Amino acid sequence: MLEKIKAKIQSWEQARHTVEGWKKQGLRVVFTNGCFDLLHYGHIHYLAQARDQGGRLVVGLNSDASVRRLKGANRPINDEPGRQLMLAALECVDLVVSFEQDTPFELISLLLPDVLVKGGDYLPADIVGSDVVMSRGGEVKALPYIEGYSTTAIEAKIRKQDT
Repeated sequence: MLEKIKAKIQSWEQARHTVEGWKKQGLRVVFTNGCFDLLHYGHIHYLAQARDQGGRLVVGLNSDASVRRLKGANRPINDEPGRQLMLAALECVDLVVSFEQDTPFELISLLLPDVLVKGGDYLPADIVGSDVVMSRGGEVKALPYIEGYSTTAIEAKIRKQDT
């Protein structure tokens, strides 16, 4: 079972090949991204909703260096291989691909998903990569967050209990 999970974690080139194969089969490819540092209910709910947008779900995962630049020196809490494995173990996730950049723009440009999904209060046009997806006739969607669930809030709660 562990090998099947690990097979979902792919390099950019492997992912490009996999996504092309899915598209040839007529499957609709959905892409989302994030740090997914502490996997929680909000993430699971969001990823399941993202998967419901199409036939296969690709998760772009910020590398450890990218997370540090975006979230600060104390993050990530879980390292990249651990975050990759947690995401790949989820049934709703079909593929996990890490990226070093601060945004997934280059990865989206390589994979050319049919649907781009992000959580939060974004306008579709403000989502990184939306121009690439929409220029090819794809869809861009913003899914609502589940209130009260964020890695930052969980981290703060843990730190408060430690004092």
